[in-house]
Amino acid sequence: MNRFVTSLRTRPDIIRLCGEQATGVWTVRVQCAEAWDSVRVELVPDTRVCEVKQAAMAVLVPDVHDAGGFVVKLRGHEVLDENSSVQAAGALDGSTLLITSRRRRPVR
Repeated sequence: MNRFVTSLRTRPDIIRLCGEQATGVWTVRVQCAEAWDSVRVELVPDTRVCEVKQAAMAVLVPDVHDAGGFVVKLRGHEVLDENSSVQAAGALDGSTLLITSRRRRPVR
């Protein structure tokens, strides 16, 4: 695992989506553009993207109740099937997932 990437400007706490005895655990960094914040998430590669999104949004933007208004991006591209696993979406151990609003905001 690339510990530098997953610890870069993240909160000290870790969201664990896998059991204590899980093997092959990955750590990914999940960043929310609207919150200007990020968290580390420990998961197994077959964890669904929507589960990661939901857990990260509960911490980063708890006042948002419509997760459907947000998309998950990996390497600049939207993950179209959020029911797919993190590994099937193309993520690796140490990857960064970006959660951002589905609608673009005007720049002023």
